[in-house]
Amino acid sequence: MGAWAIAVHGGAGVDPNLPKERQDEAKRLLTRCLDIGISALRSNVPAIDVVELVVRELETDPLFNSGRGSALTEKGTVEMEASIMDGPKRRCGAVSGLTTVKNPISLARLVMEKSPHSYLTTPGAEEFAKKQGVEMVDNDYFITEDNVGMLKLAKEANSILFDYRIPTVGTCGAAVDSHLQMNGLPISVYAPETVGCVVVDKEGRCAAGTSTGGLMNKMSGRIGDSPIIGAGTYACELCGVSCTGEGEAIIRSTLARDVAAVMEYKGLNLHEAVDYVIKNRLDEGKAGLIAVSKNGEVACGFNTTGMFRGCDTEGGFMEVGVW
Repeated sequence: MGAWAIAVHGGAGVDPNLPKERQDEAKRLLTRCLDIGISALRSNVPAIDVVELVVRELETDPLFNSGRGSALTEKGTVEMEASIMDGPKRRCGAVSGLTTVKNPISLARLVMEKSPHSYLTTPGAEEFAKKQGVEMVDNDYFITEDNVGMLKLAKEANSILFDYRIPTVGTCGAAVDSHLQMNGLPISVYAPETVGCVVVDKEGRCAAGTSTGGLMNKMSGRIGDSPIIGAGTYACELCGVSCTGEGEAIIRSTLARDVAAVMEYKGLNLHEAVDYVIKNRLDEGKAGLIAVSKNGEVACGFNTTGMFRGCDTEGGFMEVGVW
């Protein structure tokens, strides 16, 4: 019997000026999700079930960008995506373009277990959801007042909220004033994004899941890294990984799979592998990830200002942090 470990995230690229009450709110949600996962692991619930359980909780709470509280498309609607992967046999399921499925992570699990495929998108994914009897809701359920306001700001700036690089000089070399910008938008309007969970159970089985609403003001039909196996999510016999951040950069770097690859081919341990891919695989992209190994280790890494994250191990290491 091995040792269990769990990690959760609520997005990378945190506004440095995020009010303390918002930080505390995020930490409370992450702690609640960890507690749910830990309780299940202590009851010998398999890793894949724990991942689904925890991500469902994150999707149901509107604080982060998944399920209820998802970022809005340029049309003011919600298009969600998610993926889940079971490490021992490298089984996976993914969905995208969802508009009425209450918990995308559960539909991704059903794609893995109840369909002959690995990935379904609209309209087939929604048709499959109806056949499977999952809970469906109107698109309005996912839309929050905060995100309606942020979409308005994004449209006024003709921008997409996804660039976490904070310039230190203006375009003419002049120092930027105190109103820091991200991709042309005031940094104060940044919304947390993608959620994820990685778990290794006492049997050494690793699993990972990721869920998101994508980018604020994204083009309808845009798909990010979250539902792409090997990019936003990956699990195998060695580890489980969930990523967050600039989706296009994560896709180019196959970030989640690369953690497993350098462990397998370079012989790196989990912490070394996470450090290596964050430093060497993202080029100029900004992202973060959480990971567990079959040995009960947990690690996180990011090259953004911060990442909403929490982790706990049977060995007693616990952290809930933002910066």
